[in-house]
Amino acid sequence: MDEARQGGTAGAGGAGAMEAPAAPSAPAEPGARPICGEHGPHSAHRDGERHHGHSHAAGSRHPGDHHLLQVEGLSVSFTRYEEAPGRFLTAAQHEVRVLDSLSLAVHAGEVVAVVGASGAGKSLLADCLLGLFDPHATVTGRIWFDGVEQTATSLAALRGRQVALVPQSVAALDPLMKVGRQVQGAGPRSTRAERRARQQALFERYGLGPEVAGLYPHQLSGGMARRVLLCCALMGSPRLVVADEPTVGLDLDLAVGALTDLRAFADEGGGVLLVTHDIELALRVADRVAVFRDGTVVEETAVTSFAAPELLATTYARALWRALPEHGFEAPPEEAVAAGETGSGERSPRTADGERGDAEGPAAPEAASRDRAREEGATEAAAEGREEGPC
Repeated sequence: MDEARQGGTAGAGGAGAMEAPAAPSAPAEPGARPICGEHGPHSAHRDGERHHGHSHAAGSRHPGDHHLLQVEGLSVSFTRYEEAPGRFLTAAQHEVRVLDSLSLAVHAGEVVAVVGASGAGKSLLADCLLGLFDPHATVTGRIWFDGVEQTATSLAALRGRQVALVPQSVAALDPLMKVGRQVQGAGPRSTRAERRARQQALFERYGLGPEVAGLYPHQLSGGMARRVLLCCALMGSPRLVVADEPTVGLDLDLAVGALTDLRAFADEGGGVLLVTHDIELALRVADRVAVFRDGTVVEETAVTSFAAPELLATTYARALWRALPEHGFEAPPEEAVAAGETGSGERSPRTADGERGDAEGPAAPEAASRDRAREEGATEAAAEGREEGPC
């Protein structure tokens, strides 16, 4: 699909729908070449080469000659009313673009950290990858998972199965349900005994004793709650985990522990998209870093490029490097950062009317519905578990 629209802003004719690609979400035929938006349907991705606008880490690989996740040209915008006191019903509307022509990729077996300031649109990117498109958003772009181009419907079908979310807040846990049953309910449909066995195996793997299954969320420490959320995400044996700010509110030791768990998942062959504003922590576990600014990725590079500023290609990424504690919180000397340049004189993305797309205002009216939908992904099946009786 070259262009996709979702929601009421699609036009006067009502809500639009994502166009179905030629090959929907079904697995590719054995021996078939995956579709590659930049190289064409018949070219392979060679390990180590630079393509799709990013370089690679030493361990970046392309099983099946494609990325595990590939996003190209993703844009998301919302329509807002201009402030016009006394003219609420006749105020003019304009479009605010929150994500702007964003492209990134995740390889199997690696952690890709999406870093940037708060309000830059990182969590909205996570929503899109999970098929959680706000009904009032206009969405364009292309997303592939395991070499197959996806639609909004097929992305939603992957959620909780092949693609799983570790939510930002532990409030995603049901305060009235024991955590063991919540984890069991987050898994795919299977027998109760199979779900219990999977939950017990995950608890043992991540250092949660069997007694934890009988606790309520308020009885857990911050680190335990984070591990429970990770267990919920892993119940369906996903191939990609989207971790949205998984270290918020944790002290350093617990935060490092949470990221170490994600690193272990990647080391076993899974992919992790780590959404965070904590660059210092992200550099500890990530293989590659996607630098986020004003709703787009301005640089996507191996974590080793953060060893020295001259290895980074953009002004903004170098400014982030200088702002790290070990570099003395040095103010960036480049006036281009304040002027809005992303590197090599390139201006940071703006909306059609000149507004920046990272403002929290445009997305704020949509936040509540997005958050509710995302939390349903972790607890949807848990409600079924509640009806089954006590653990």
